[in-house]
Amino acid sequence: MSAVAVPGRVVRFGEAVSLRIRTRSVVVGLILTVLMLALSIYSIGTGEFQISPGTVISALLGNADGGSEFIVRELRLPRVLCAILVGIALGISGAVFQSLTRNPLGSPDIVGFPQGATVGALIVITIMAGSGLAVTVGALLGGAITAFAVYALAFKRGGTSGFRIVLIGIAISYLMISITDYLLARARIEEAQEATRWLLGSLNGRTWDDVRPLVISLVVLAPLAIPAGRALQALELGDDAAHALGMRVERSRLALVALAVGLVSVTTVAVGPIGFIALTAPQIARRITRTAGLPLVCSALLGAVLLLLSDLAAQRLVPDRALPVGVMTGLFGGLYLAWLLSMEWRKGRRG
Repeated sequence: MSAVAVPGRVVRFGEAVSLRIRTRSVVVGLILTVLMLALSIYSIGTGEFQISPGTVISALLGNADGGSEFIVRELRLPRVLCAILVGIALGISGAVFQSLTRNPLGSPDIVGFPQGATVGALIVITIMAGSGLAVTVGALLGGAITAFAVYALAFKRGGTSGFRIVLIGIAISYLMISITDYLLARARIEEAQEATRWLLGSLNGRTWDDVRPLVISLVVLAPLAIPAGRALQALELGDDAAHALGMRVERSRLALVALAVGLVSVTTVAVGPIGFIALTAPQIARRITRTAGLPLVCSALLGAVLLLLSDLAAQRLVPDRALPVGVMTGLFGGLYLAWLLSMEWRKGRRG
């Protein structure tokens, strides 16, 4: 069925379904897409063996020499794709959870979801001596159990609130960090070293084996963000208004938490915990699109752009050794968090 644009920037799909399009959000999304592609080409072309942007594009299309195609397709493209996919997943999960809690600090990495996934993975690595699929399952279970604990402890008098979720999540986050430290302390030196490198969050050495699970996971989880967007808009009006619109508030909230946890756990398994992208991308996206809510698509694209920029900085900061990208996201995110807290404090004083 074809889409027909009608006045008021509304696109109708037949009589039952319509979609309102905000011009500014579309323009920002297109700019972010172009920026993401430009950063990807630049990142692929830089390194010990420099490749021009034109050659990179030719290699991606299969029209370059064999050496360039091998470097581009096999050595550098998987790393860039991992950055894009992880950034998209973190951007969506951050937008979902911050909208859900109606709090700019209500980010999955602040309330302990990645830390829970990390504990699950470390239990498999250090206690069960597992690897591969077992670590993936452990991380997913760790993230899910942590999310359930946060939700259960925040549940009171038939419902939850964003404020309670954030406070309890911060407490659970520190608990998970303590458990992580304990697991590292009791692990063998080889296991502790490997786990420590993974805990920093790194895109170094990514291959197609790392890309495929991310693609499959996003193909399954990302489309769920489409109906989630409408649920978030209703929940942002408040629980009473959402009830009046016929929404089952707690069931919708639990489903949205599960979506955010799934996205974060998948990225944690793939590249380790990457901090602050889920916190910063949705807030910056909201400011540049000037929307009341958090735009999911622009948050996803901005998450990819921020992670690509952080990875480039991590590779260039120390010329003879590429740093884990988690070091750079932690640096940029910490500065942003300090600025955000300062702005909230000033807003509170003016209020």
